[in-house]
Amino acid sequence: MNSKPISIEDLHLENWPNLILWAAPIMFLLVFIEWGISAYQKKDAYSTKDFFAASTIGLVNVGISALIKVATFGSALFFYNISPFTIPLTWWSFPLCFVAIDFARYWAHRVAHEQRFWWATHITHHNSSKYNLSVSFRLGWTQHIKVIFFFPVMFMGFNPFVFFICHQIAVLYQFWIHTEYIKKLPKVIEFIFTTPSHHRVHHASDEHYLDKNYGSTFIIWDRMFGTFMPEAERPTYGITKPVTSYNPIYLVFHEWVDIFRDLKKANNFQEGWRILFDKPGAEVIASREKAELPKQEKATLEEEEVLA
Repeated sequence: MNSKPISIEDLHLENWPNLILWAAPIMFLLVFIEWGISAYQKKDAYSTKDFFAASTIGLVNVGISALIKVATFGSALFFYNISPFTIPLTWWSFPLCFVAIDFARYWAHRVAHEQRFWWATHITHHNSSKYNLSVSFRLGWTQHIKVIFFFPVMFMGFNPFVFFICHQIAVLYQFWIHTEYIKKLPKVIEFIFTTPSHHRVHHASDEHYLDKNYGSTFIIWDRMFGTFMPEAERPTYGITKPVTSYNPIYLVFHEWVDIFRDLKKANNFQEGWRILFDKPGAEVIASREKAELPKQEKATLEEEEVLA
């Protein structure tokens, strides 16, 4: 444990650089450039309604991030203060922290695709049938609870400022990989880093592409843990059960609503647990009702035979 715990006031958060806010004008400029090129080439890469939905979701997310900034980095401070380790605030602590954050992001991302509760925090990022730079803005408003996946990184003893900077860079990296205009990059880059080609596979709803390429900055985690797949044919973007709404509130909460409806139909705790933590496509209630149908039909037939 650190001998001299620091307080939230000691951090002077108001003086920390907001890299995401600084980058926002450049990101919007690049979005409009890509949109213009797409229109000039008569490609169907953008939809006006889809763009405004993504932008609204993104702007609200910026506001939420600002509101919970103290809570988020209060967590980093808490774990820093109780950690038995202290990693000095020096140049090499930044790349070390960045790699640790990216490893945590891989697992947070993977779990968000493998368990329905966490999928509800992430589905907003996938429920567009388009794939362009503006899709990077589509981040669910409930995704912030995934901060718990980063507690181990915070506990490693990194200075909260180091964590703050590395976290922002990791988020910003996601922007440029959401495009179809960058094809394949040199092999050494494709081998180590997550590229637009890798991430296009991740956003696919095609069955053979599902649950692949979770890496945020480094694709090596997917190569190590067996979730890597190279891009072949052009993916079909979106989710397996497409949504047709452009209402930002619906796009953010539709899966939560479906989960709540299923939970109301659960017969017991075990079924409720499966609804929350089985794979998103498990359809626990529908499967149970389908299994019960033959029993009901059999009972009806037996009743008819008795009456006859």
